[in-house]
Amino acid sequence: MDLEAVRTFVTVVDAGRFQAAAADLGVTQQAVSKRIAALEKGLGAQLFTRTARGAELTIDGRAFLPHAREVLSVAERAVASVRPGRRALRVDVIASRVAASGLMREFHRAHPEFELDVLMLFDIEAAVAAVRSGEIDASFRAVSAPGRPLPGDVESARVLDEPLQLLTGPAHALAGARSVTLAQLAGHRIWMPGLVPGTEWAAYYDDLVAEFGLTIEATGPNFGSDALLDTIADTPALATFMGEHTRLVWPDGHGLRRIPVIDPTPVYPHSLIWRRDNPQPALAALREHLAAARPGGPGGPDRWTWMPAWARRR
Repeated sequence: MDLEAVRTFVTVVDAGRFQAAAADLGVTQQAVSKRIAALEKGLGAQLFTRTARGAELTIDGRAFLPHAREVLSVAERAVASVRPGRRALRVDVIASRVAASGLMREFHRAHPEFELDVLMLFDIEAAVAAVRSGEIDASFRAVSAPGRPLPGDVESARVLDEPLQLLTGPAHALAGARSVTLAQLAGHRIWMPGLVPGTEWAAYYDDLVAEFGLTIEATGPNFGSDALLDTIADTPALATFMGEHTRLVWPDGHGLRRIPVIDPTPVYPHSLIWRRDNPQPALAALREHLAAARPGGPGGPDRWTWMPAWARRR
């Protein structure tokens, strides 16, 4: 279907006459007549009847009109989606309750002028592919995992080193502690059913286990955060790790405890990745916002924190 013919049809309806529509469109009346004739031929239906009062819609014309307006609206949105300064910034945050989602909420509050489209992609390979293809503008990832070098056209910057906390139920042996050391956690069962082999977070916890002799169990199906919280609350032998900036809400009766881990504090490295030649203005604003908001600037972990050797390189 010829988009210009559809636009001409709607203009004739709004103007009431072919001559007036021609003036609005900046074309001749003959051009308007030809466009309408071609549209009618393609549709197999007469859209107008000419009267002394001008061009009046037929029954078929009235039926076609709302759809024609919608076609033009969709076309306008399609153009706006790729127009510099108008396209929504599309960012992958992995999950809705994690630190990356909070960072994007803070950016939105600071820059309400930018339209955002927040997605949640599970796999890092899919995220990198989406960044490279232009399907998304950026993704929050732990990008330095072994065997996962970024392609040359993708850039990254560390935006947050997030301390881990221990989450326990009220009857857990460590529930009353104001803080716990990694050495104290040896021998305790830490349950994390979301640790999927091959993910960057699984690589992080594999190194944490290897270095400090911890016991992390990833057994059982992952029914989501609510089921995890229920189990931790009801099972004194189990605890789990969560990021300091992870936002979770649980019933008052659960009595869950969030306990800082120290000596050293394990921190999870969040980075933003994007395609080097992406001209999206909102992406540049996001990068500046994250760089300014990062505590301590761009430096690496200090002697009181821990992260895997591959993460320290960023």
